[in-house]
Amino acid sequence: MSNGADPHPARLASQRSMDAVHRKDKEAWVDNFADDAIVEDPIGPSILDPSGAGHRGKAAIAAFWDKLIGPNRVFFDLRESYAGGLECANVGSVNTVLANGAVLIVNGVFTYRVNEAGKVVALRAYWEPPRMKSVAPA
Repeated sequence: MSNGADPHPARLASQRSMDAVHRKDKEAWVDNFADDAIVEDPIGPSILDPSGAGHRGKAAIAAFWDKLIGPNRVFFDLRESYAGGLECANVGSVNTVLANGAVLIVNGVFTYRVNEAGKVVALRAYWEPPRMKSVAPA
């Protein structure tokens, strides 16, 4: 991925997002989004979002954090990042360590679209739930 010197606004927003998750800083993570932003992780209906409508607005995004990010440890392994316009697509994996020690590994493409102020208006995760890998606790 970028060496950090890339000033692309969407890539910077994606880096702020991942950094806030690593630091377990819910306030910084939610503040990185525009008021009317949407999180679709994954895109479409899933056990995480049965309606497939996504999580829209800061209250819904904060609830997404409380349910899926806050109780777990989340690590990102990005292999590539492509930027254009006000968007970037990051290719890699997200590894989530659950409270019981099990690890969930999701490979996919994670896109960020920002507004002119650099706030995320859409975080969309392209991954397929049946292809998620699970590693039992040691």
